[in-house]
Amino acid sequence: MPVCQKLFWLEGATNKEMKGNFNHQLSESEIQPVMLLDLKRQYDTIKDEISEALKRVCDSGAFVLGPEVKLLEQNLSAYAQVDYSVACASGSDAILLALMAAQVGPGDEVIVPSFTFFATASAVTRLGARPVFADIDAVSFNIDPVDVKRKITHRTKAIIPVHLFGQMADMMSINEIAQSNRIVVVEDAAQSIGAELQGRRAGCWGDMGAFSFYPTKNLGGAGDGGLVTTRYEKFAQCLKLYHVHGMEPRYYHSVIGINSRLDSFQAAIINVKLKYLESWTTMRIQNARRYHEMFIDAGLDNKITLPETLPSRRHVWNQYTIRVKDDLRNNMKMSLTERKIGSEIYYPIGLHEQECFKYLGYSKTSLEETYNASREVLSLPIFPELTENEQRLVVKAIKDFVESREARRVLPAAVAKAA
Repeated sequence: MPVCQKLFWLEGATNKEMKGNFNHQLSESEIQPVMLLDLKRQYDTIKDEISEALKRVCDSGAFVLGPEVKLLEQNLSAYAQVDYSVACASGSDAILLALMAAQVGPGDEVIVPSFTFFATASAVTRLGARPVFADIDAVSFNIDPVDVKRKITHRTKAIIPVHLFGQMADMMSINEIAQSNRIVVVEDAAQSIGAELQGRRAGCWGDMGAFSFYPTKNLGGAGDGGLVTTRYEKFAQCLKLYHVHGMEPRYYHSVIGINSRLDSFQAAIINVKLKYLESWTTMRIQNARRYHEMFIDAGLDNKITLPETLPSRRHVWNQYTIRVKDDLRNNMKMSLTERKIGSEIYYPIGLHEQECFKYLGYSKTSLEETYNASREVLSLPIFPELTENEQRLVVKAIKDFVESREARRVLPAAVAKAA
């Protein structure tokens, strides 16, 4: 049989085995977009309530630190199972204020994960302290307590565990390490409001917890906003002082603080949304469960690594993050983009690789799990209003990509053998 005929026969056999023509190019009419996050769907269900809440603020004339802000602080204290909450201008400021309340400053070290958003470490450096990067657990993407313990020194002033993607870190181990070394724990709970470990919620485990109300969060406003939780009055008093320029009483300053006040418009919107947070969280959990079943049914659970919920935890799924090996992650993302399916890489490099932190002396691979994760992670749509059909489109697009890559690997070897 001539080589060209053998190639034709092999292509037919391979395509049959791979259940589809991997060379088929979808037309524009065949492509159905799936957004990574569709905030308008959520807004459409509560827009009347939001309009009424904003009107109340306008009628009151209290636009900064007004009644809506006080109500939000009370509501979030109850929700997060703490005694005190102090609202501020952003999630980044929430971390900064917590470290200020902990008296972190020059000469101190603060242990943080490298696999996280930049704000976690930037708050440390803004106070003149030194971030010490710890590696992560490969399954949860959260900071590894074993590596934290290794990096404790006499200069360690605080630990910031980040509850990444909506799942809590191992707070029992971290608190044990902190207590035995008299170290402050600040939970970075920006992505994990409502997450639980053994029935206790994010933000109530450490000395303080930092939350973000950025629009992409599970409880998001219409702009920047943040909040710090604590069980301790001494920290609450410091936070209240520091977030208004250290002013108490008016125009008298005992300390140098910052201007980080939450405006009443944001508080009013978040108060409306808080009533729906539990139902939205349930929808996220259902979507994550459905993804898991769909990926298994598609035979992809041995092709990609699916996210897991660790024991005794309630995962609130701010992100649904898979892992893609063999240097295929970037190609998969491009393939999804061509199909108009939203995805994102959180995060393409660890903080220890960032140019601004090169002075700390870390090599790229010095944090092995962080390095591997940053080259493999890909987050898929998981917002509450995501439909089952949209999830099927996401899974099908990934299946098509995986099958096409496998077929391209099989064919060259088969052709060479036939020749």
